[in-house]
Amino acid sequence: MAAFAPLDVALLPVAGWGKKMGPGHLDPQRAAAALALLRPQMAVPIHWGTYRAGRGDSSAPAEAFARAAAQLAPEVRVEILPVAGTLALG
Repeated sequence: MAAFAPLDVALLPVAGWGKKMGPGHLDPQRAAAALALLRPQMAVPIHWGTYRAGRGDSSAPAEAFARAAAQLAPEVRVEILPVAGTLALG
């Protein structure tokens, strides 16, 4: 990941949709740790709510990522978008 740094924006998957995630998937903590390698100006957590619709904890993975990012990479701005949300850049 460090070979891609620095980035303007990093879109980081922070949750899976099955009962368990495979070794290549990032949970909120691992995604936040990736910020140190990628060094983006902004990070947007993705894949956290699509299959969680209707559950009370639907934003929990994105919020856990934001908390971990604040600890591990406080210089990175985190933008949590609603499911199917958009973000204007530039």
